[in-house]
Amino acid sequence: MKAEIVKILRELWERKGIESIAAECCPDHIHMLIGIPPKYSVSEIVGYLKRKSPFLIFDRYANLKYKYGNRTFWYRGYDVDTVGKNTKKIQEYSNNQ
Repeated sequence: MKAEIVKILRELWERKGIESIAAECCPDHIHMLIGIPPKYSVSEIVGYLKRKSPFLIFDRYANLKYKYGNRTFWYRGYDVDTVGKNTKKIQEYSNNQ
């Protein structure tokens, strides 16, 4: 199921022209290293992913609708950091989670 959720997120990234550098699913969260085009804000992209992905996830895994009622799948918050010179180090951290 984790791989399928990452696949769904990648489908959504491609629709917005977002570069997928790395993604890793942990039991209760996801690490994503993505390149967002300058025309989008970080909050706009996170909101887009959190709004659209539950519809696709619940369509593929209908049983989750009962566990996560009212199509709430993600927590309200998120943590973001910008990447510059440390891209390689952050990518390694994400892959080793």
